[in-house]
Amino acid sequence: MSVSDTAWPASPLDAADVAFAALTTDPAPLSIDLDMFGPDDGLPKGVMALSAVRDWLLAHPRAYTARDVVWRELIRRARLCGPQWVVAAAGMAMPALRRYARQLSAGYRGDPDDIGAEILTGFLAALRDHVDLARPAPYAALCRAGWRAGHALRLQDGEFTPVEDVEHVVGPRTPRVPYGHPDVLVRRAVGLGILDQCDEQPYIDVRLGRRAIEPIAAGLGVTADALRMRLGRIDTRIAEALAKGLLTGAASAQAADALASHAERRAALRAASRRRARACIDVS
Repeated sequence: MSVSDTAWPASPLDAADVAFAALTTDPAPLSIDLDMFGPDDGLPKGVMALSAVRDWLLAHPRAYTARDVVWRELIRRARLCGPQWVVAAAGMAMPALRRYARQLSAGYRGDPDDIGAEILTGFLAALRDHVDLARPAPYAALCRAGWRAGHALRLQDGEFTPVEDVEHVVGPRTPRVPYGHPDVLVRRAVGLGILDQCDEQPYIDVRLGRRAIEPIAAGLGVTADALRMRLGRIDTRIAEALAKGLLTGAASAQAADALASHAERRAALRAASRRRARACIDVS
């Protein structure tokens, strides 16, 4: 069975499940080589179709290490290796997503498929961007995101309170911070040399946009761990600048010169690193 030959059900969860079945059945089921993982992870060995991997994980609910390593790889592939792996991740999580849909649809006055759609949307958004693979239990984080999305829709059922004239509501409507919008802070940090210009967009995407770090690192030609370390150093510099008032007030000429000097040093070190990398490639 191929995806193109599939008849699609109306329910979003049913459709995702059908797509997963189409990808994971003979003659060429989407599979994963479990030998790529460590010997101490407790997983079976060899190449296994994803449907069989799902069955194994369901039969071993306390195999936490195995589940974590499998899901880190699934999330990485969903972000870097094409839409079939997005479908694969949704299908692997389908037992949990269906359970949430049943729980949240009980007593719901709207269309239960809307609950399922929100759960799937929340799951996919977290899969695409919001789950940090450096943290433990990535599968649990994905499932929590799906639950929260469905729960938010469920809460809308009868929880609106009418307000006769919203213009007369007293008090601020949005919180205010002393330094304005975070994008403005980042732009000021770039201007002062606290954050290098080439790092501005990656920093905004990961830290402010909560985008997944793996595709951004791939686009920059570095590993996710290297980019994570770079962003961590930027966090430290920004925190120190905030503590000194450099980003919320006027920086002195001496402070600006020192920051510019540090930025030039970072640029020189980065250029030297690129030259060494090119030299290694040329020699090999």
